Amino acid sequence: MTLLPDPWWPIVVLALIVLGDGLMTFRPPRFIAACLDGVNLPRDWWWVLAVVKFVAAAGLVAGLWVPGVGLAAVVGLIVYFLAAAGAHIRAGYVGRDFWLNCLGMLLLNAAVLVVCFLV
Repeated sequence: MTLLPDPWWPIVVLALIVLGDGLMTFRPPRFIAACLDGVNLPRDWWWVLAVVKFVAAAGLVAGLWVPGVGLAAVVGLIVYFLAAAGAHIRAGYVGRDFWLNCLGMLLLNAAVLVVCFLV
């Protein structure tokens, strides 16, 4: 295991995806709003998701130079999407949004963890 990502480019791609996801949380497209409503997350708490995603994106970028920070950010994102999957299952909201968005992001983060830090 390494504390600096190798290769570095999947971390940058993931940071851009997470940053874009965080930006979409402020004025969510219909499918994101439906997803958040589907898991019964109060609208007053939606801003917290953006903050988490911005901090994660910053951690991914900082982790290109600071050992362990990118690894912590990826692991944090995996925990975030595991919690999101649990919320989907608990709410019974397991349609397309669950399989494509939630589990897709969980799989993407897990792949980045393996490729950049574990192989």
